[in-house]
Order: sequence, then C-alpha cells, then structure tokens
Amino acid sequence: MAFRRKKSSKSKTKSTGKKKFWFRNEKFHFILGIFLLSFSAFLLISFVSFLFYGAADQSIMDAPWKEFLFDSSKNVRNSGMKVGALLSEKIINGGFGLASFLFIYMAALTGLKILGRSIARYRQHMLDSLLIIIWLSLTLGFIFNKTGADSFLYPGGHYGFILSNWLRSLVGIIGMALILLIIGLVYVVVRFDKAYEFLKNLLKQKPKQKPLANEEEDDDLEPFEEEKEDEIVGHDDISTVIGEDDVVRAIFEPDGDEDFEVEQKEEPEEVVAEEEPFEEEAEEELSLHVEPKIKEEEVDEIEPEELEDYDPTLDLASYKFPTLELLEDHKFDNAEVKQEELVANKNKIVETLRHYKIEITKIRATIGPTITLYEIVPAPGVRISKIKNLEDDIALSLSALGIRIIAPIPGRGTIGIEVPNQHPEVVSMHSIVRSKKFQESTAELPVAMGKTISNETYMFDLAKMPHILVAGATGQGKSVGVNVIITSLLYKKHPSQLKFVFIDPKKVELNIYSVIEKHYLAKLPDTEEAVITDIQKVKNTLNSVNIEMDARYDLLKAAHARNIKEYNKKFISRRLNPEKGHKFMPYIVVIIDEFADLIMTAGKEIELPIARIAQLARAVGIHMIIATQRPSTNIITGVIKANFPARIAFKVASMIDSRTILDTPGANQLIGKGDMLIASGSEITRVQCAFVDTPEVEKICAFIGDQRGYPTAFLLPEYVGDDEPGPGDVDLNNRDDLFDDAARVVVMNQMGSTSMIQRRFAIGYNRAGRLMDQLEAAGIVGPSEGSKARQVLISDEYSLEQLLNNL
Repeated sequence: MAFRRKKSSKSKTKSTGKKKFWFRNEKFHFILGIFLLSFSAFLLISFVSFLFYGAADQSIMDAPWKEFLFDSSKNVRNSGMKVGALLSEKIINGGFGLASFLFIYMAALTGLKILGRSIARYRQHMLDSLLIIIWLSLTLGFIFNKTGADSFLYPGGHYGFILSNWLRSLVGIIGMALILLIIGLVYVVVRFDKAYEFLKNLLKQKPKQKPLANEEEDDDLEPFEEEKEDEIVGHDDISTVIGEDDVVRAIFEPDGDEDFEVEQKEEPEEVVAEEEPFEEEAEEELSLHVEPKIKEEEVDEIEPEELEDYDPTLDLASYKFPTLELLEDHKFDNAEVKQEELVANKNKIVETLRHYKIEITKIRATIGPTITLYEIVPAPGVRISKIKNLEDDIALSLSALGIRIIAPIPGRGTIGIEVPNQHPEVVSMHSIVRSKKFQESTAELPVAMGKTISNETYMFDLAKMPHILVAGATGQGKSVGVNVIITSLLYKKHPSQLKFVFIDPKKVELNIYSVIEKHYLAKLPDTEEAVITDIQKVKNTLNSVNIEMDARYDLLKAAHARNIKEYNKKFISRRLNPEKGHKFMPYIVVIIDEFADLIMTAGKEIELPIARIAQLARAVGIHMIIATQRPSTNIITGVIKANFPARIAFKVASMIDSRTILDTPGANQLIGKGDMLIASGSEITRVQCAFVDTPEVEKICAFIGDQRGYPTAFLLPEYVGDDEPGPGDVDLNNRDDLFDDAARVVVMNQMGSTSMIQRRFAIGYNRAGRLMDQLEAAGIVGPSEGSKARQVLISDEYSLEQLLNNL
C-alpha cells in the first residue's frame, strides 16, 4: 500500500509539473501573443467594415444561424466575412456599442505584454479602458436613446441602452446628464494631475482680487503688512545667499502667498507715481507706430485670403453632366475569340515561316477587340527583313483581310504579327466613359478614343497633343472618331471651361451639335448659325480665332503667366483684377471636317491662319482637330504636317496616303470599321475606336440643350475681312489712280467701254476692267450688257465733279 501511495504521489507531481511547464512554455506565450494581435487586427477590420456595410449585411444576418453559416451562396460585404460580421453584430450592437473598439486596444496591449514587450502601468491601462467602456456606453446609450427603425447601429450597444434607461427612470434626464458629467469630471481629475491643477487654478483666480478691493477699508492691516514686508526682505536675503534654486523656491513660495499679495498692493502705487510723466510720450510713440499699420497695403493682403476662390462653373451652377444612360452598351454584339481560332492561326503562321526556312523559338498571343497580336521570337541568325517581306504570304495562308507586321516591337525584342479576328468586337462608348481610367482622369482635356490590343482604354490629353490631324477613307470611321473626341470632352468639361468652333463644309456632319450652341459653341458676332459652313465665314472665323489668340497672349503677358493653366489658376485665386481686362479663359477646340474641300476652295487663305494657330495657340488653350478623307500631299502640306505632331489614321486607300499622314506605311493595312493608328511623336499605337451612334449623340445634345444655358454662344472677336472685291462688291476706298481721269473720259464721250479706256490710257485689259467695275460701283456707268458698251448714268461734267468730290 505504501509503495502504491508513493507511486501515485510521484505521478501526481509529475503530472502537475507537466501542466505548469506547458502553461509557462515560451512557445505557447509566443503563439498566444500572436493570436491576440491577429485577432485584434481582425476585429478592427471587421468593426470598421461593419460601420460601412452593416446595413447591407443586416438582411443576411437575420437569417437562421444554420442558413447564415453553412449556405455558401449568401455572402456578406464585411471584410471579415461572415465571422467578422457576426462578431461585430454581437460585440457592438449586442454589447457596449462604439465603446467596444477599446476591446481591440486591450487585446492588442495584452498580446504585446505576453510577447515580452514591457508596457508601463499595464493594469492601469486595463482598468482605464474598462471604465471608459462603461462610461462611454452609458453616455452613447443616453444620447442615442431613440434609434430609427431603419438604423442598423446602436451606438451605446445593448448594455448601454438598458443601463441608461434604468438610470433615467431613477433620476430623470437632467439627473442622468449630471451623473455622467460628474463621473467623467471625477475620472479626469483623479487620473490626470495636470487637469486637476488647471481646474484648481481656474477656480482660485477670482478670490485673489478681493483683498485689493478692500485695502483702504481695514486700517488694522498696516502693522501686519509691515511685518510681512520684513519677512519678504528676509526671504530675499536667503535667496541671494543660497542662490536661485528650484528646491528653495518650492520651500518658500507656498508660505509667501499673502506676502505676494501685499507686494501687489504697494507696487502699483510706486509704478503710477514714477511713470506718469512718461505716459504722454508713450502714447505719442505708439501713435506713430500704429499709423503705418493702418495702410491700404495691409488691407489688400488680407482681402484675397478672406475671399473665396472664383468658381467659373457658378454661371451655370445647375448644369448637370450627361449620364451613362444616354449611351448604349453594345455588349450583345460582341463575340469572343475562340481557342480553336487562336491555335489555327498560330499553326498557319509557324507553317508559313517554315516554308521559307524561318524557325521561331517562342510565340504568344494577345487578344484585342478586333485584332490579335501574335508575338514571335525568331531563332538566332534569322534576319528581320526576311520576315517583314512575308506579309502577303502570311495573309494568304491565314485568309485574312490584311495583316500588319511590326518588326521589331519597340521595347520588347519581339516581332509582332497583327491578325484580324474573324468576329470583331464592338467597343461601345458606354464602356469607355464608364471605365475607371476615364472617370478618374485629371487631364485638362481628357479624350478617350477606344481600346488597345490589350483591351486597355486608350486616353490622351488634348492639351498636350496639342493639335490632331485625322485622316481616313470614306466609311472607315473618321466621322465617328471625331464624335468620340467631342463626346469625351462633353462628359468631362463644364460649359464654362470649354468652347467648340465647328467648321463643316459638308453642312451635315457637325450640324447635330447646333442644339448646344448656348452651352459649348463659339461663333462670330451677328452670325445666325454656330456651325460654320460658308467659305467666306470660315475665313473670317479662323482669322477671328487668331485675334482671340493674340488677345489672350496680351493677357498672359500682363499676368506674368506662361500658359493658360497658370493664368486661370491666378484668376481663380483672385490674384488678377477683372477691372484691368482679365477674365477666365475657357479652352477653345476648333474642329474642321473635310479639310480638303476648304483647301481646294480657298487655298492659302485657309492654310495660313490654320498654320499660325497651330504654331502659337497651344499656350493660350486653343487646339485644332482637322479631319480629311484625302490625305494627299497637295492637301496635307508640309506646313500643316510640321505643326500637327499628333495624327490619327483610319484605313486609307494606298501606302502613299499612309506615308503622307503617318510618315510610315501601315494605315493601308487596317481592316476598317474604326480600326486606327495613333501617332504621337515617334510612337504608333493601334487602337479600336469606340463606337457612338448618331442617336446617342442626339440624346446627349438634347440632354444638354434642355438645360439652362448662356444668353448667347461664346462670341469671338469681330473680324473685318480685306478680301479682294468681286463682281458687284468693289471697295471704292482703294480706287485706281486713273479713276478720276477715266470717269471724265467716259462722261465726255458718253460711252462706257473697257476697250476705250484700255486704248486711251495705254493700260492692260485687267486694269481697264477693274476701272470699269469701280465706275459701276460709283454709279457712273450701268451694268455690263454683254458686247455692248455700258450706259453712262452721268449726263454732264458738273454732276460728275460733284460726285467725285463726294467720293
């Protein structure tokens, strides 16, 4: 029996020893500490998510717990998922409300303590946290006692709500508020010594002023004051002997409170007696110093800070941008590229190259909306030019509309073969405008054109391009591309920030935008139509834009700004005075459709103002977009190409046209229907242009046009043309030197004949004809009657002289 008992005792000690060893194990402490830190982080994420998504998750959490936990089809929006949402609901709403966030602090602090981190006053932190949780829960439950039926959050939690209601039933609302205020004040005073000293000094300031008010009433205090003075002298002597030590001041200052009050009684009398003669001088000196401070210069410095920044959009504060519902989503027309098509194209490319003894080491495909890019890495020793010459052979083997070989692809070290898809996708403007890249763009004039080969939204800033030349054969998407540019700007820029000048010789392409005349369009004064179609008005408008450009440069010079962005920033911050002619400058985008027709009709009169705008107008926010379907050298001259570094090429008819527009072939190998190449600098990108249909543009324009706009369109400066006079339109201010003599000869002979003037004055037929036109304009001769001589309207020389004097 004894042996058995001894054995059992040993076994008990061993077992207890094992338990203690396991509990005190450092690995266990480490795991427990990491768990507490991770759990506190998980709680923090779940609690914060609960504040944002608790309402959305409420309907799911109200389901039976088995269905909530085990039904994987029901997902919550909380970042902590179902466990996080459940813990947040039980701890916050079912516990202490928003005060439950302090439990996270307590768990994290405990985890750090277990991991060996030395935390000063750990127990004090725990106790403070518990007290704050209870007090804050009560306070929030008292303040938010009535929660709306649609609210998912109880700020005070379940316990705060119950305890606050119980206390309110005992002491009422006022009593409850006083209890919470007193408890909070007591905690602050007990816990924080500085708060106690502050409150103590705050309450002691008023009693100190009482002895000063009664100092002349009590005559018995004088002997006592003399004794106090002796004591003060004694203290001063001690301080001078020992030195200015903090310990000495701490010993003597508490007993000298009354002594300092006596000093305050006597010193003001001495100060007043001694400084009275200097008060007048001090006042005079102060007046001299105060006067410079009250100057208009200082007022001018303060005023801009007090004024709010100028907001140009307030002119149309109720303006609403077009919505996505106005654009159609063409997803139903899209077809994906099948794997079989990719594999078949890959095999045909490899087989065709092997026919010409060209081996490749790697090939990969990038699927785009309308084309697929096959990147190949040739074997060592293969010449790139040999692959480049096989474009037609590869296109024949693939039975494709046309392929384009990029040899090599810049920056990749591979050769690209672009093959059209059998079923191309439609890139809708809806998907482009909805893209995050477009919505979050901070560009000055953001334009989203479409999608690249890698299905990324292609965007550029028109303010940095700064002018664009668009070319493409008829029906290849050129007009749609112009509409995409305009639509992008309408979705991002307010009418006060952007104006369009539309020039449309065909009269039908841009006329759809006339509805938004009083919002976005600019035109000449006294012009009925905002979309310019007449050739003469086109000349005047382009010259007017040149005048606007020069005026803007004058404003930039006066404002010491280098570009429109700096100028508008100064004007918005009210650093420019409108009374001196300064104004907010909107961007102006000049869009010319069918540029070839203008060049053929007007020639240099159109080309010269366009070239001047393209050379100088970038800094003042004027940009041009020129579109043409005939990119020949006589249309797109060297002057135009030099000033339009950005080019957009849709499918063109020949390689010559591609070289004219892009300085390189490739545009002739596009597949049409919005397939385009965008050249910016030395980089050429293939993009599938977004599709925006005419009904969509009509909806957008109607949406904008139905809103309140400006009284008129944006008025460009007036321009008086100096065109050569035509038939019936002669400038009599620039009369020929022989005008008077020719008039006298015609009246004397009573015969208006061009050949007679030609013979009499020995001049050429052209000059004689101009003289006859001027005589007709002056009312001396009648209109031409074919081969007959003109009728002379002046009968005698006296009447002629009177007419000439009036001219």
